Parts: sequence; structure tokens; C-alpha cells
Amino acid sequence: MRLPDNFKSGFNRKSTAEDVTEGVDLSGKTVLITGAAGGLGQESMRVLALRGAHIIGLDRSKESVEAAGAGLSKGQLTAYGCDLADPDSIVACTDAIAKKFKVIDVVLTNAGIMAPPETIVSGKYSEPLEIQFAVNFLGHYVLINRLMPLIKAAPSARLAIVASEGYVTAPKKVGIALDDLDSQKRGYDALETYGHSKLAVMLMNLELARRFDGTSITANSIHPGVIRTNLASDSTDFKVKLISMFAGPWTRTIGQGAATHCFVAVHPSLDGVNGMHFADSNPKQPKGHALDQELAGRLWDKARELAADYVKPDNLFGT
Repeated sequence: MRLPDNFKSGFNRKSTAEDVTEGVDLSGKTVLITGAAGGLGQESMRVLALRGAHIIGLDRSKESVEAAGAGLSKGQLTAYGCDLADPDSIVACTDAIAKKFKVIDVVLTNAGIMAPPETIVSGKYSEPLEIQFAVNFLGHYVLINRLMPLIKAAPSARLAIVASEGYVTAPKKVGIALDDLDSQKRGYDALETYGHSKLAVMLMNLELARRFDGTSITANSIHPGVIRTNLASDSTDFKVKLISMFAGPWTRTIGQGAATHCFVAVHPSLDGVNGMHFADSNPKQPKGHALDQELAGRLWDKARELAADYVKPDNLFGT
């Protein structure tokens, strides 16, 4: 189901995560959040726990999630360490989750990295990968695949896929460079490879939504906006630093940045809504390669090939 063209949520870029979840009761719901130890993930965890959810919080260390959730006033937190650059870590984490939980109602794929110094993930998947592609896209692909039995067990599950309108900086001609996923042929450009990874995330949402059509699971993507977090704190790229320097008038607070996260994850107006993109807690039409269903299918097939040792083909997600 898609929302009508004239849909207005009643929220805007100044709305906070608390605003968009006011009156929402998440008692009895289990919400998994990646990147829960700081920034938008931590704020989403705080607010969704405030509404009564049991949070499964993932970050590179269990201890960092526990520290981030130490002040939760309501709800419950179960923390796990999960390095999304390492599929063995994802396997260990998802196996541990499956031993403790039977159902996951919401998956919020918040974790991500932006424009780091050039780093190649090698010896993990079937070919070397640029780290932003490995973390932002493929790590979440594997995570969702392995959690699919718990997602399918929910009466009506939601995948809230955190993308970015930075996808427009992906390679203009091909969108996804399926023959150059380590960026060695075209050369490393921090901002372009960030856009490349986020376009992959947008296409993952497109393909998930197609596969979930007619089921009780929905997938929608999210643009959080420009927020001053530590997302690109280790970037040495001149363009990224320049953007950060002059982004002041367009930046949001952490609470405002997490609003669309929480809106897409739990707001009742999106019950049954599938395959849409949201910014400022309202629908926004993607453009260019982000609408290419054929490219989404080819990326999906490539992801299955890359992660063949880690995904479970018998899950709905992996068929």
C-alpha cells in the first residue's frame, strides 16, 4: 500500500522524535536498532523505549550500547555487540538474538559510516568491498536476512531503512558499480562512495518492498536530514569538511534528526504502507537510479553472491 499523493503527516523538519511518537503505545513491541550507542540511534532508542518498547540495541560493542541506554526511564534494553563490517560478527549476533527472542516487530537500520579514509574490507565476502558499501548496505542485508524468521513471526513487521539523499552523489552513469565494489577502478572519492553505498540502501528498500508486497511486512526508507553527529568525524575529505562548515542553517538537532526514524518505524498512519521514501516525516519521491527496479534486482543478486556464506536462502528475504 502507498499513501495518497496529498498525504500530510502533520509533522515537519522541526518536529522531534518525541513529537512524532506522542500517544503511541509500544508496550509488548520489540524494536531492533543498529548503531544504538550514539547520535540518532541513541535518541531513537531513548524515545521508543519511552513509549514502552523492548529495544534490541546493536553497536560495535555491547558495553557502548549499555552505556548509551543507562538512563532509559522506561521500556527495556537488551544490548549486543555487532560489527557490520564483519559478517562473522553479524552471524554471532543474530544467532544470539534468535536464542533469546521469538519476534521482532521493527528493524531500524540506523548504523552507518560516511566518507572515511579509504578502507577496503577483504577476506570477508567473496570479493573485496569499499567499507561504506560493506557496512551501510551489505552488513544490513546480511543482518536482515538472518533475522527474517523473527520478523516474519510478528503480526505486522516494519523495516525502517535509513538511507540518505546523499545517494545522488553515486556514479551518475551506472548508479551501482557492480564490477568495481572496492572503488579501485574508478578511484576512491569519499563523497561518491558514500552516495554509492546509500544508493545501494535505497535500492535494497525498493527490492524489499517488492518482495514483501502482499505480506504483513513493510519496508520504507528514510532521509534523516543534515544533523551534527559524529557520522563523518573521521573524514579527511575536503568536500565533506566544506559541506560540514557551511551546513549550519540546514542542520537539525539530534531530536529532530531522529523524528523521521521514529515516524517511519512506529507511527500508526503508516500501517501497511510499503515501498516509500520519507524525509521530514513526510513522503518524498526518489529520483534517478533510486527508482530503477531492474538495477535493484541486479544489486540483490550480487549481494546474495557476495554474502553466500552468510545468508540463509530459504528465508523470504533471500529468495
